Amino acid sequence: MNRALRRQQVKEKPGATGTKARAIPRTGGSKPSGGAAARGNPFWRPRILSEVISELRKVIWPDRQTVMHLTIVIVIVTIVIGAVLGGIDFLFGWLIDEYLLSR
Repeated sequence: MNRALRRQQVKEKPGATGTKARAIPRTGGSKPSGGAAARGNPFWRPRILSEVISELRKVIWPDRQTVMHLTIVIVIVTIVIGAVLGGIDFLFGWLIDEYLLSR
């Protein structure tokens, strides 16, 4: 739910007419950037780093055979595309030399 919808719900609460809308407290609060959390825990990490580590634990890593297979496929495709682009470059270079620059 986005912020505008939450604010609208707070404003539309029955019995809150004529009073100022209150802010909705955030859930899952963040750790302070310094202070007690940083001093009390010697292994304190910024929240983004903890989230990155959490996401990396969810990854299903491929086995060695899959990595080798996909690496070979990428190398072969790269060589083929490089050869095709090199051939097109050579062809256009030859056409320009023969028909545009020779006259």
